[in-house]
Amino acid sequence: MNEMPVVDARERAHLPRVLGLHTLVALIVGIAVSQVGLVGVLQGIGLIGGESLPIIVGAFVTAVILAITYAASFSELSLMMPSSGGLSRYTEIAMGHFPALLATFSGYVVVNMFGLSAELLLFDNIVREVFDLDIPHSMVALMLLGALAVLNIRGTDVFAVLQNSSTAIKVAIMIASGAAVIWVQPGFWATAHQKGVEAGAFPGDIFPTGVALFFWCFVAAEFVCPMMKETKAPERNIPRSMVVGIIMLAALYGCYAFGAVHFLSRETLVDSPFPHLEYAKAVFGRAGSMVLMVFATAATIGLINGVLAGVSRMLYGMAHDGQAFRFLGKLHPTYGTPWVDIIFMAFICGAPLVLLGDEPATIMTLVVSASTSWLLAYIVAHLDVIILRIRYPMAARPFRTPFFPVLPMLGIGGMGYVIIHNPVSVLIMTGLVLGVVGLISAIWVRLVMKRPLLAPKPWSGRVGAQE
Repeated sequence: MNEMPVVDARERAHLPRVLGLHTLVALIVGIAVSQVGLVGVLQGIGLIGGESLPIIVGAFVTAVILAITYAASFSELSLMMPSSGGLSRYTEIAMGHFPALLATFSGYVVVNMFGLSAELLLFDNIVREVFDLDIPHSMVALMLLGALAVLNIRGTDVFAVLQNSSTAIKVAIMIASGAAVIWVQPGFWATAHQKGVEAGAFPGDIFPTGVALFFWCFVAAEFVCPMMKETKAPERNIPRSMVVGIIMLAALYGCYAFGAVHFLSRETLVDSPFPHLEYAKAVFGRAGSMVLMVFATAATIGLINGVLAGVSRMLYGMAHDGQAFRFLGKLHPTYGTPWVDIIFMAFICGAPLVLLGDEPATIMTLVVSASTSWLLAYIVAHLDVIILRIRYPMAARPFRTPFFPVLPMLGIGGMGYVIIHNPVSVLIMTGLVLGVVGLISAIWVRLVMKRPLLAPKPWSGRVGAQE
């Protein structure tokens, strides 16, 4: 139970342990608090309706519980098998190489390809709107993406400074926005709230829709797992960071939403392309645009930093396991970072900005579709925990999922419930994405790796074993 994970000596020499609990929590909060997340939450509140407060609270609490379930599963898996490969490593041992590739690429690479593009497009639009700039579309977004990729390549220490700073700014602004109900006088905004659209104006099953919208506030806490080899005392800090991060996110988004329902009408929450900008203006007056500009900068930096750092290390680990191209397994000779993977992620996240142009609505639709595969990846993680408990009951587990098997089963059922209640268009888009990724994964496993699709990889059951 208290056995310290063993890591590969070569990787330990190149990936020093410099990340503490505070930086890991900042990483989680930095990824989850984004413009895409804020816009989704505000529109979700508007769709559910101010008259349905119990449904809003119930959906929010359900989303938090589902997040706790995946945090527990990833804590057990990552500490059993410390690896930069993350979900890929766990799934290849539980179910085989094909499910491992499918879950990892669809749940992380594809999702972030569209998720970061949406965040960058929102940032680009906010900058041009606030400063009334007449510059080519996506120029600001591409410049920021390039700068952050370079800083990530330069090392984890630089990454940690950026992540902590940007997260602190976002937390302060979210708390101030929510607490503004104490000092901001009711006026047009409070009156507008009372004039909101009718509660029954939006058809569909309200509760699962609310859970689906609010769950995106708590995704990606597991991004700390591939950074295991750079974490101080990982057997303590990995589980703690995920739980603390999710609880902090619940408090922050709850505070932010509480203020929003007091200042904005439901019509504004649903119909405005930038409801978070309207919220900032309502709270901070004329300075609201600049306040949001600061928030947008911090949010975008935090999200891109977290994805470039986390997913690049997943790809690095997969390359060492033969599940990805060998060139993705290279470390920078000076900084010891997976620089090729960072560049690769920056490229695929920047490509939609160039190919699709200034079409944030299209990107947002793709994000919702791709996000469904994120939930599927979490379901795979729950299945991994259950299968490995059965196949390796005596394996060393520095952390054990509490209330097993109730917690992972609850996660599987709840996430499946949310998925099947997605709009048909989202399910079709997700099916197409998974179909393409699945075909590529199957070809790679059979023709390149020359392995059976569903044959689990042997494992000794020792913590940190690298068979």
